[in-house]
Amino acid sequence: MNDPIRALAEAVGAPHVLSDPEAMAPYLTDWRGRYTGNALAVVRPADTAQVAAVVRACAEAGLAIVPQGGNTGLCGGATPLQTGRSVVVSLSRLSRIRAVDPANDTLVAEAGCTLAAVQEAAAAADRLFPLSLASEGSCEIGGNLSTNAGGVHVLRYGNTRELALGLEVVLPDGRVWDGLRALRKDNTGYDLKQLFIGAEGTLGIITAAVLKLFPRPRTRAVAWVAVAGPEAAVALLSRLRERCGDRVSAFELVGRSALELVLRHIPGARAPLGGEPEWTVLVELADTAEDADLEAVLERELGAALEAGLALDAAVAANLAQVQALWALRENISEAQRIEGISIKHDVSVPVSRIPEFLARAGEALRARWPEVRIVAFGHIGDGNLHYNLSRPDAQDNARFIATTPEVNRVVHDLVDELGGSISAEHGLGQLKREEIKRYKSPIELELMATVKAALDPRGLMNPGKVIGV
Repeated sequence: MNDPIRALAEAVGAPHVLSDPEAMAPYLTDWRGRYTGNALAVVRPADTAQVAAVVRACAEAGLAIVPQGGNTGLCGGATPLQTGRSVVVSLSRLSRIRAVDPANDTLVAEAGCTLAAVQEAAAAADRLFPLSLASEGSCEIGGNLSTNAGGVHVLRYGNTRELALGLEVVLPDGRVWDGLRALRKDNTGYDLKQLFIGAEGTLGIITAAVLKLFPRPRTRAVAWVAVAGPEAAVALLSRLRERCGDRVSAFELVGRSALELVLRHIPGARAPLGGEPEWTVLVELADTAEDADLEAVLERELGAALEAGLALDAAVAANLAQVQALWALRENISEAQRIEGISIKHDVSVPVSRIPEFLARAGEALRARWPEVRIVAFGHIGDGNLHYNLSRPDAQDNARFIATTPEVNRVVHDLVDELGGSISAEHGLGQLKREEIKRYKSPIELELMATVKAALDPRGLMNPGKVIGV
């Protein structure tokens, strides 16, 4: 092809092909500002047919294709490489809710729908789409699927992989696979949708999905609880799940350093408890019954936890404003860290029962090597996923500390692997961990992943340099 820009313009319309450097700039740098790449153009198709036409044009020209949603990823998975021989395909114009079926508890959304828009469409049908992330106003469902996003309600509802019934995908050769089946039972061969969920756009471009809906909770209770330590937090979680079952919809661990950053950098943030507890948890119960007195249930269970020494103090939200204020403390941790400065970030998971061991051993090992390290630990303890971020308070000292990232990663990731965990729980691999994962995946796993990639994308045009580095 002599003029790929012209072919792309024919596919989507000239106004939706961006080649000016200033116009492309927002698409070429990731949310954290860690990765910046180059591209021949940014293309903004409006529907699946246009996506397919763009892919065909890129394949004919031998151009790499980088799918991008809301550009809120944390591992550089939606950022092009520096080569410039790529086209960023922004899915944001694919923003229709195609169908809602309350009787089947399903919704069909295009990839460019924001997560908030999907939640709103579900609520309009008196249903719940339970995926919940701090970036839900800007992240898009295609990106959520491509990274197998987790969030705060995995404990009750599962991650994105478990919330999708069917997909529509544009394959690397431009063909469209229509797998938009709204079935909970379909035993007719390989479950192909699972290949594309979590693949970060390296196998094809997700353009639409059938998503599971759930009954909308009518009542909920939220509390901020100081706990005696990570062991007590795990014991409290076990106790609440035994007593309250699936009413436990979220259980978030917050270390003191994480809360301190929020109180320092987020306007209006207030500490919910007196003193400076080393460890706290945010607990949410939810029920579909309107007459469920969850506040009384939560107060009773927390009272018993106080007597047992698992909890040291607790504040139960008395109204919606207090619920929102407590959740804001948790949801603003990442933003507070961004304001504070660069840190060495880890998104890890271990079995829930081994979280206390991980925190104790990792902290001891890191402080032995870097005595002044600041550990900001928080996350979804209910499903074993911790965000474990490390820095130094002084900017000059921190710059020197950040330079030791490979050594720090080895301490953290080797321990995670020893405990039967994963070095990427919900953020994906992207560019950030594409080489690191080779240390922890078995040779046969890496071989199988490469085989799948070669089978679906033999020319390596789909989001190259991500996940497995090819």
